[in-house]
Amino acid sequence: MRPSEIADCIENRTYDEIAVDDTATLVRTLRQEDIQMFAIMSGDINPAHVDPEYAHSSMFREVIAHGMWGGALISTVLGTQFPGPGTIYIDQTLHFARPVRVGDTLTVKLTCQRKFDHNHHIVLDCMCANQEGHLVISGTAEVLAPTEKIKRPRADLPELRLAESRQSRYEHLLEITRGLPAITMAVVHPVDAESLQGALLSRDEGLVMPTLIGPETKIRAVAERLGVSLEGCRIVNTPHSHAAVDMAVALAREGEVEALMKGALHTDELMAAVVARDGLRTARRVSHVFIMDVPAYPRPLMITDAAINVDPTLEDKVSIVQNAIDLAHMIRIPEPKVAILAAVETVNPKMRATLDAAALCKMADRGQITGGLLDGPLGYDNAVSIVAARTKGIKSVVAGQADILLVPNIETGNMLAKQLEYLSDALGAGIVLGARVPIVLTSRADPPEARAASTAVAVVIAHAQRKPVK
Repeated sequence: MRPSEIADCIENRTYDEIAVDDTATLVRTLRQEDIQMFAIMSGDINPAHVDPEYAHSSMFREVIAHGMWGGALISTVLGTQFPGPGTIYIDQTLHFARPVRVGDTLTVKLTCQRKFDHNHHIVLDCMCANQEGHLVISGTAEVLAPTEKIKRPRADLPELRLAESRQSRYEHLLEITRGLPAITMAVVHPVDAESLQGALLSRDEGLVMPTLIGPETKIRAVAERLGVSLEGCRIVNTPHSHAAVDMAVALAREGEVEALMKGALHTDELMAAVVARDGLRTARRVSHVFIMDVPAYPRPLMITDAAINVDPTLEDKVSIVQNAIDLAHMIRIPEPKVAILAAVETVNPKMRATLDAAALCKMADRGQITGGLLDGPLGYDNAVSIVAARTKGIKSVVAGQADILLVPNIETGNMLAKQLEYLSDALGAGIVLGARVPIVLTSRADPPEARAASTAVAVVIAHAQRKPVK
């Protein structure tokens, strides 16, 4: 039989073709999606399998597969290989010896133990072992083996994609502001539909009391064209975007507003005024964080810095990391895992990103960076995929479970964030940290929901900054 025929067809082994001690194997690696799909299919939402927070406090310390996921692999071998199509299940016994974790690779081996000619039954020994050779599942299966040869084309099944709706993910992002009253926010030059709608959606969600700064006639004209109300908005009339920026910074400096939102103007125009000597600078370096809700990733993913610092030095990265860790604490990630990205996982003197990663990790060991767990250099695949990390033999509490990705430079971060948004349907929130007030810094192409999600993060930061630092 040609290899292409093997790949395209499923063929059984009849009762007469099977001898005692014949075997068949299947190798399968557990993914996070496998656990989720099994839970959806079976209705088994035991928190040990689907709730990472609960699982962390359990005896296994992390999410594990449903026991019958491994049992289903035995059924897969029986139904597709050995004996294959036409097989009828009669009996199955299973013993579960150890848990299966995301990234574990199981080898399923079935061995024919006995044959019964009078009824064409076969008893098979069933064993599942993990990548370290440890026994995970054992048992026996009794089946009625087919007596007629069957060869069928392999079914072309649809590809399943697990994802919440964009609306539900948006609402989940807003949950971080539950119980927090609205804050005052200056919206700088909202003279296009996207920026004005973002401000008004944030108002309608109860997040902010907007101060719209810009040419009043243009702002009202946009509102009239959209058919939206400006009720509850304060309007500060300025002749152009430069004046709007200066006014917004002045209001923030005087404590009249607790956050800023960029409208229809370039980022450089706003940030130049923010970092000026008479602007909103603090002792911290200003940096930007994207908080991404990625359907294929089981937790929020923070990317920094993708918008402010072009080619950060090691000293800059210390502030960038600390800013991101502090934000993670504010959004209820108590001990964020920080993956310091590079092209390789080992320190290479010719690659500055790897040297910076090693230095940052040691600085964290010495208490110069606090509140998070750092590891690097790590490739992007090893940072977000436990399977990739374990395949490469990387043992790390961060690898495959990163909460924060520290990118080497602005190009890397910007392209990574936009790739996740446009090709992976990620919902992103962007915020500037390190200034006196949080700054919502979104792209001019971002929809109103992204601006409102970013505003929710600003609300959390503003309330945290109201509390005196101890």
